[in-house]
Parts: sequence; structure tokens; C-alpha cells
Amino acid sequence: MMPADQEGRYPNLAVKFLILGLVPSHSRNHKRMTALSGEQFDLLVIGGGITGCGVARDAAMRGLRVALFESDDFASGTSGRSSRLIHGGIRYLERAQLHLVHESIRERQTLLRIAPHIVKPLAFTWPIYRGARVGKVKLSAGLLVYRLMAAGRSRRHFTLNAAETIAREPALEGTGLTGGAVYYDACTDDARLTLANALSARENGATVTTHTRVTELLRENGKAVGAIVKPRFAGEAYGVRARVIVNATGVWENSFITDEHARRRRGSKGVHISVARERVGNRDAITLISPVDGRVMFCLPAGPQTIIGTTDTWTDESPETVHASLDDVDYLLRSANAYFPRAQLTRDDVVSAWAGIRPLANASATNPSAVSREHSIVTDSAGVISVTGGKLTTYRSMAAEIVDLVQKSLGQERQRAATDSTELPGSDRAKEIARLQREDESLSTPLVEGLPYTGAHLTYSVKVEMAQTLSDLLIRRTHLAFETRDHGSSVAPRAVRIAAPLLGWNEETKSARVREYERDVERMFAIS
Repeated sequence: MMPADQEGRYPNLAVKFLILGLVPSHSRNHKRMTALSGEQFDLLVIGGGITGCGVARDAAMRGLRVALFESDDFASGTSGRSSRLIHGGIRYLERAQLHLVHESIRERQTLLRIAPHIVKPLAFTWPIYRGARVGKVKLSAGLLVYRLMAAGRSRRHFTLNAAETIAREPALEGTGLTGGAVYYDACTDDARLTLANALSARENGATVTTHTRVTELLRENGKAVGAIVKPRFAGEAYGVRARVIVNATGVWENSFITDEHARRRRGSKGVHISVARERVGNRDAITLISPVDGRVMFCLPAGPQTIIGTTDTWTDESPETVHASLDDVDYLLRSANAYFPRAQLTRDDVVSAWAGIRPLANASATNPSAVSREHSIVTDSAGVISVTGGKLTTYRSMAAEIVDLVQKSLGQERQRAATDSTELPGSDRAKEIARLQREDESLSTPLVEGLPYTGAHLTYSVKVEMAQTLSDLLIRRTHLAFETRDHGSSVAPRAVRIAAPLLGWNEETKSARVREYERDVERMFAIS
């Protein structure tokens, strides 16, 4: 195969050979690549976050021939670093973003229906204090509008007096408390929701590939007709042709996108921290108004932990290296301590801290919290469809809108995929993991005492869920890295021994995978 030049471009002749499948095969991996390179897809999706996987699922369910490429793992970026909420957008009422609230409520109920094994109802308590920016009257009015917009698609909220609020959440600050309210939203495992969409896309015929980077778009007469992709671990770069390309990479830099309006812009940095739940004392989810800057934020139950978040600040940081700063952590601790004074949380209480970058559609506003979370879809001069903005909650409806545009580009009549009524895969996961534990007792031992993850979880993740690295296994297929102070570093050698025979790792590869994991952990969870 002809090599790339120093700037990563491929000579036209080599590209043509790659696409036609005429380059001799040098490995089993290359044979698979050659098969792909000789295939014409209707749609090529770049990016394996929730948007890209949602698009791939919708398009595949409409009968399109779909290929998706992700440079790392599913949900390895923003989609796996969220608040893990599927919420109806009650906080958007304050800025009169009624369309987004209506869409969010509808999509929340849809996800509760099609993914009950991943999306669960969650009760929120919203305490009200004397002099608060959102007082009793404003909150009651907002909840009334929220209930009317839900039109019976949500459990009914109710108000509390001060005594009832403390009875419900005894750890809350009592001084100045005038009452509160309880309303209902939903929570999820963000990485697993993304994965479920990828698995569904594959079940419906899509070619879904992780750890494979799109390095260059192929163009003919100025139009994008495919891409050059490069596997991370083995094999040479190869070409894939497609009639339409969707760029669903969010805040990631797109060197192959030439139109300025479709390129990556700055995003909003959102930081979360987790602490032991017993230190905070919250029973359910708590909606807070930060005393620092008046932002709405949350204390969320997550098993034995409480997740506190999030921040919302503009950043030009790379999504590959973004992490929590000491100031971010102090902001979250200060905000939580104002509501839970007996906790007196300090930096030493932080089990883990992580950051993601929101791909907001309008990056010119002074205050990112004021920017609508609605999405923007643009088509550049090469015909590449790029999407930015949006929310985890509304990914499915956003994907449908994108695929409508794809079908228009293909000259097809718009069809409808039953993505709102077809259950997402994974409901049998717990049963299958239990079966693996019964069949091999060595896989039933917890990886970390007190946490539910075992060797069977890792085995299942490799065999069924396309996991290829330790980060895939310990950060996203399980949340072990979020729930331990060393972020799973002490577990990595054992995890390698379990995964190695399944993935064909030799001793050299095993050592390399552990080193890679340690770098990933430092990159994602470091606080500085």
C-alpha cells in the first residue's frame, strides 16, 4: 500500500486502489478492511457519541446501508461525561425555551418506554430558602406550566412546607428554609445508553467500528464521497465510499471539515465530582441554586455515591485533555456545602472528578448557561451534514431530523423508523452475566469489594458489547473508574488477565494496555 505523505494525505492512485479493494491483503484485519473499502454505503457517520449512534440506528432501521466510525470508544467524549440525567427540561422554563421543554418531556417518556433497563424514574426535591432567586411563587408557577406541558406524561409534582422538606431530606440546611417541591424526571447510564444505540444499529445491519479514526474525506468535484479511515491498533488506512456523510463529532476538532461554519467552535465545560453518599446524606436527587453564581445544579444519587454538578463555563480546551480544575472542584464543594452544612465536604472527600465539553450551537454568548441547548444542523459546500448542540435527552428526535435530511440528500422519500417504539437492546444483560458467573465461578468474584462488578461483566463486555481496551471496560462498560479513588488502576492487571485470551493479547500487548489505561485515567480524572 502506498504510504501517506508527511501531512497525512494519500495519493489519488492509492486511494482509488483502496476503494476498489485492489490492494493485496497482508492480514486478516486487512481483509475485513478491503471488504469495507469495496462497499458503497448510503451513509457514513463520523463519531460514536449519542448523536452518531442515534443517527446510525435510525438510518439502519430505515433500511439505509450505514457505516459508523469512532476514533476511540462509544461515549468516550461528552456523551460519557454527563449528569446521567434524562430530564424534561424544567430549568429551561425560566428562559421560556418552551419547544425544548416540550421535546424533552416527550423524549424522556419515550426513553422510559423503550429502555426501561437503562432509563429509570428519579424523584427530585427542590428546597426553597428565604431570598432565593427561585422562590415559592416562581417555582410553583413553573411546575404548573411543566405539568400542563407534560399532559399526563409525568408523575404529578407536589409542594412541601419546611417541615415536610426536612422530613424528606433530613440532611438539608434548615435555617431559612421555607418549603420545597417534589417533581419527577429520570436518570440513566449515559455510556450504556449510547452503546445500546450502537448495538441496535448493528442489529439492523449497520457496520459499526470503534478505535478507527477518520483522517481525511474523499472528494470528487468538490463533493465528499467517502473517507480515509485508520485503525488504532492494527492494519493500514483504507478508504470507504458513501453517498452522504454525517459529522457527529460534536466538539472534536475536524481537520477534514473545510467550511468555517461547520468546524468546531468553543464549548461549555461541565465538571462533576463524586463523593461518598453517606457524607452528603441525600436520599433522592436534590435541585440546588448555587449560592456562588445562581446556577441550577444537582446532587444526584449514584449507588453508594453522590454526584455533584455541574459547572458551565466557556472553554477552548481540547476534549481529549479537558479535566476538572481545583477552582471547578471548589465551586461544586462550596455550592453543596451551603445546602448540606453538616457534610463540610473538602477536596479530600472527592472520589473522582471529570469534565466534558458541551457542543453548544451558539458559542458567541457571554454566559453559556443562557445558551439554548437546542441543536443546529448545517450542510457544508461538500455536502457533509454536521450537527452541534442538543442534549442527551433529545438525541433520538435529533437523529430522526438528521436522517430526514440524509434521505433528502439521497433523493429518497422520507420514511419513519420505529425508534420510538422498538426497545433498545441490553435488557438481558444482567441475566447473561449471572449465567457466566454460574458457568465459571472464577468470574463471580467482585473486582473491588463493595462494588457490583465482576470478571463476568468484563467477559460479557468483550463478547457482546465490542469492548477492546481497559478504558472501554473500566470507564464505560462499568463505572469502576468513577467509583474508586485510584480509578481502577489497581484492578487493571486483573482485568487484563481476564480480557487477554478473549482479545488475543500477548504479554507485550497486555503491558501496553495497562500503560494506556494509566494514561487515560490521568488524562480524564486528574485535578489541576
